[in-house]
Amino acid sequence: MKYSNRDKAILLLADGTIFYGKSIGIAGTAFGEVCFNTGMTGYQEIFTDPSYFGQIMVTSNPHIGNYGTNEEEGESDKMMISGLVCKNFSFNHSRTRATDGLKEYFENQNLVAISDVDTRALVSYIRDNGAMNAIISTDGTPIEELHKQLAEVPDMKGLELSSKVSTTTPYFVGNPDAKYKIAALDLGIKKNILRNLAKRDCYIKVYPYNASYEDMRAFNPDGYFLSNGPGDPAPLTVAQETAKQILENNEPVFGICLGHQVLALANGISTYKMFNGHRGINHPVRNMLTGEGEITSQNHGFAVVREELENNPDFEITHEHVNDGTVAGMRMRNKNCFSVQYHPEAGPGPNDATYLFDTFIANIEKAKQEA
Repeated sequence: MKYSNRDKAILLLADGTIFYGKSIGIAGTAFGEVCFNTGMTGYQEIFTDPSYFGQIMVTSNPHIGNYGTNEEEGESDKMMISGLVCKNFSFNHSRTRATDGLKEYFENQNLVAISDVDTRALVSYIRDNGAMNAIISTDGTPIEELHKQLAEVPDMKGLELSSKVSTTTPYFVGNPDAKYKIAALDLGIKKNILRNLAKRDCYIKVYPYNASYEDMRAFNPDGYFLSNGPGDPAPLTVAQETAKQILENNEPVFGICLGHQVLALANGISTYKMFNGHRGINHPVRNMLTGEGEITSQNHGFAVVREELENNPDFEITHEHVNDGTVAGMRMRNKNCFSVQYHPEAGPGPNDATYLFDTFIANIEKAKQEA
């Protein structure tokens, strides 16, 4: 099949800037906050990460689709990005384990993707001007109409999105006879998080984003987990109240990304929207407890206010992002609680931080001994 006559496509940014490209062959429009990921591999895991819901993904790797897709490698059951912007889209793949090509993957889910965009220039522009709303179009919609549609797209700040990706009913993962029982609050949880818990002899019950403490406590868990997810953490008032009650009962709790931010808000510590955010699989983090460095997988557009955390006597900063000094991890001095602003489960990314799941299990064991 030839693709030489693909239709022209455009990316329109909220500030009026336009980047031109070509459609991969799916007509339509897509809108959301435009962001970029610097990872050189793992595009399927990135596209299916619920934390990316509502965002147009720009990939800085110039070649996307060259190893196809595999139905077992998604971090959720479908793609979560709003659309894709890339440089070179590979219509053919060369991996024997692939179950489908990337074009078919997009076609099956009716998602728009555009290629032949100068992504190097685009990423540089976003770096200089910040993440903003955008719209991609491959169906010839006039620019004036796209401007009108884009004006109606809500800003990410203040936007609650966990309800769009969370489970609606509780479900179980792992061996029912496992040594530990974990109640997980699904704010947009990734499958690899559940795999990491299950292989540490955990039986996990996953609850909807708005589950109450009473709902989760009825499972009689040994520990609680607050997951990653999309959007602004501030509107998640029910999750914050659930976190407060977990802490009031001094039960072991571990939070990742959005869960990390919810734990901060539950303690009166503010969060803020970052200029660009951190999205990639090579972010350097310093463990302030050991002095060691970690290369981490990250995906977040909000962060915890460091000054407020430093001024709170109940908290200790455990990890910091080497590039900009933002809070990458924290723990409570008087509670069995810790959290990180990155992805120790990776998927994709390095495994430098998987020890944090072991720390969670150790905290659970400590609580059992003290009971």
